[in-house]
Amino acid sequence: MKRYIIKDLSRLSLLFMTCFLLPSCEKYLDVKPDQKLAVPESLDDLQALVDNYNVQIIESDALEVSAGEFTVTDANLASLSSDFHRRMYQWDAYDLFPEGSIASDWARYYTAIYYANAALEGLTKIDRNNRNATQYDYIKGRALFTRAEKLFHASLIWCVAYDPKKASSTLGMPIRLDTDFNKRSFRASLEDTYKQIIADASLAVTLLTDKPHIPVEPNRVAAYALLAKVYLYMADYENAFKYADAALASNSQLLDYSVLDPINPYPIPRYNKELVYQGLAGYPQILNNVRAQIVSDLIASYDLNDLRLDLYFIKNNDGTYGFRGFYTGTNSIFIGFAIDELYLIRAEAAVRLKRTDVALKDLNTLLVTRFKKENGKTTYQEVKDIGSEELLARILLERRKSLVFRGIRWYDLKRLNRDGANIVLKRIVEGKEFVLQPNDLRYALPIPSDIIELSDIVQNPR
Repeated sequence: MKRYIIKDLSRLSLLFMTCFLLPSCEKYLDVKPDQKLAVPESLDDLQALVDNYNVQIIESDALEVSAGEFTVTDANLASLSSDFHRRMYQWDAYDLFPEGSIASDWARYYTAIYYANAALEGLTKIDRNNRNATQYDYIKGRALFTRAEKLFHASLIWCVAYDPKKASSTLGMPIRLDTDFNKRSFRASLEDTYKQIIADASLAVTLLTDKPHIPVEPNRVAAYALLAKVYLYMADYENAFKYADAALASNSQLLDYSVLDPINPYPIPRYNKELVYQGLAGYPQILNNVRAQIVSDLIASYDLNDLRLDLYFIKNNDGTYGFRGFYTGTNSIFIGFAIDELYLIRAEAAVRLKRTDVALKDLNTLLVTRFKKENGKTTYQEVKDIGSEELLARILLERRKSLVFRGIRWYDLKRLNRDGANIVLKRIVEGKEFVLQPNDLRYALPIPSDIIELSDIVQNPR
């Protein structure tokens, strides 16, 4: 059977996902190709695969809808055109994702992984030499980064929190390392899933460069950032510190929020100097700044001189707040890597490793750029002379305040509750209280029902 790589897979992503999960797809693939199909024969062809930004940078809005940082009135819930986000909002056990959609979250992640695998397979048929080494290594590094990043973010949606003591017996994600549709998928352990993520990202570090780039094209700093974030989630603080430190050694630039224009509807500039890698999620109806009312305790946590209060939020006519501080310059949700998060990763890892001097310096370096200035002087009061427990609590609070609507709160809730934080989420819909307890099995969202029906992979328990 002759296989064809499709330059625009968006229309066929569900077919690809079906083929990943079924024992044979020859009858679907042995079709006459049309002009949109091409066999990759050169590095430029493979470059086109990894440069398909519509596939590579798209993430799921589930990481934000589920995270509990906003509430929606009954009237606004009733006005939604789709019921899936309502069910996701109230943490229903099943049916949170549309079925049969080529744009479903599951299909998006595994289509990007398919692209990466296609590029990696194509490279094995091309000799690397002195003339093509730079492009060859870039394509390989970028494909490995994509496979690692997509598998990691998918695990945040469909797997429970990574617990080093239980990971070998915990359900992970299907690991796809080639484009062979005839291979049946199965869920690897969470431990093996993360071994693969780390292996791919670590190899990407050796292949990518530090050269300037636009944030939709990963470089070595992005691979370092991915590893730092993965290791923090795994509670491996030594390696989280190591890779955050490596990333910041190459790029430590922070925006001065005092020069941003609060009159701008979206005050954070697109492709600003803090961006390391830009992943985007859509802006579903439930998250628009009128419907999604930011929880009051988060708003109350900002100092009056804290510029994030004005730049991140917009006050609605009813006195509630909506979010507008996207690191995209638009209303697209930023789910990528940025310098401010790296400072907070290194600070948290440092305080957990008893390196409080580093943690204090990182926290103050970040926050001084977030406060108003009067007569040329900052109004920020430097944090100093506090114990390690208090410092850790402050760093975790600043993570929540700095990284709003980036898909990170869900990540933090899972890992912090694993470690005993006991954070309980509550929402009220039509007079009924919905509660998500710490470490609830619903922290692993249900795999779409059609994927389960088409395959032998195991659904998340409830």
